[in-house]
Amino acid sequence: MQVIALTGGIGSGKSEAAKHFAALGVPVVDVDAIAHQLSKTGEPMLGQISLLFGADFLQADGSLNRAKLRDHVFKHPTERLKLEALMHPAIHAQALQQLADNAKNSRSPYQILVIPLLFESHRYNGIPDKVLVIDSAEPLQIARTMQRSALSASAVQAMMAAQVSRAQRLAGADEVIENQGTLAELQEKVGLIHKKFIKTCIVSQ
Repeated sequence: MQVIALTGGIGSGKSEAAKHFAALGVPVVDVDAIAHQLSKTGEPMLGQISLLFGADFLQADGSLNRAKLRDHVFKHPTERLKLEALMHPAIHAQALQQLADNAKNSRSPYQILVIPLLFESHRYNGIPDKVLVIDSAEPLQIARTMQRSALSASAVQAMMAAQVSRAQRLAGADEVIENQGTLAELQEKVGLIHKKFIKTCIVSQ
């Protein structure tokens, strides 16, 4: 089973693209979803985050204040490195396990690995057979992110600055979906590239 890495900048639409791949029956491994699961209430990782950053980053009910932590680590790059050093090895191990389980249990010729920071991290080098980039113009990325969250334009720009440039991302792509329009248009493009992946992945098996 081939692994297609799906990536894109913040607000590019990669999560919506991943949802549609899943709706088409493609197994999806999402590193952000793994990170969320590992840091839920009751998980050991949450206690380690609290020890590292302090109880101020927990909600009254003991759950992680994700918005506060996200804002903190993007304002303080050294703090972001601390969080990544704590979480990324565990996320990587879980992602590899899910990929292996899919390869064993699914009849699909390919699976999707959703990884926003594919080009920023070398941890996943050698795993994807192909890279699919969901691409959007930067003003549209900012507008979408502001619409779905309470972040300001400057906060979104700071997050974008922590990622590789749009040009670098496109240079590393094997396939690109331009997502400048509606959700229906994105889903149509995902459907078309799904058919292409089905053909090429079956041929290469």
